[in-house]
Amino acid sequence: MKNKQSILKTVLIFAFIVLLISCNKDIVEPTPPTVDYSTFTDARDRKIYKTIKISNQEWMAENLAYKTIGGSWDYGGSEILGAKYGRLYTWDAAQSAMPAGWHLPSDEEWKQLEMALGMSQIEADGIEGRGTNEGDKLRATTGWAEDGNGTNEIGFTALPGGFRTNSGDIYLDNWIGYWWTATENDNLSAWFRFIATSNPKVYRKSGYKEDAYSVRCVKD
Repeated sequence: MKNKQSILKTVLIFAFIVLLISCNKDIVEPTPPTVDYSTFTDARDRKIYKTIKISNQEWMAENLAYKTIGGSWDYGGSEILGAKYGRLYTWDAAQSAMPAGWHLPSDEEWKQLEMALGMSQIEADGIEGRGTNEGDKLRATTGWAEDGNGTNEIGFTALPGGFRTNSGDIYLDNWIGYWWTATENDNLSAWFRFIATSNPKVYRKSGYKEDAYSVRCVKD
């Protein structure tokens, strides 16, 4: 009788411990933020892109991957990486690659995005690293080197596609993402943004138009 009572007691204690662990697990694991994506189908190649509304703008939530006749490349010539990161475009190719109803965002439209995430106007107008943690909010939750992933708070899902120089060298995949704006700095250069792994800020700089960066599209 004592053995039966002892066994029953052990089983009850074990069941209680399992229940306690389960309850604690439910408490400590936060629910991921829900992002309300829409989709857009590019009529030219039938590729489907996720889109996301941020303030009064609608952005593609993926890098453009449309293959232009010239001026764009898959990273390392790999279609698999091109499908993941999108293609890298020269500034001129980026302008011509836009699907109907969408356009290459201007420097000011990037600023609007950054200010919607908490950056001040003065910070947005600056150059180099600006703001506080806007880069974290834009970075995807996977894919960045040295565990430099972001929170992807608004579903922008920024990925580190690197860049291609005008001489054909490709650098910094997994470490930095570069995105063109439609705004010229001078005849040879235009403004772009870059986000680096483990760095909370968003950088604003100008680069040579013949270099190739990733591209996001904004709805007209």
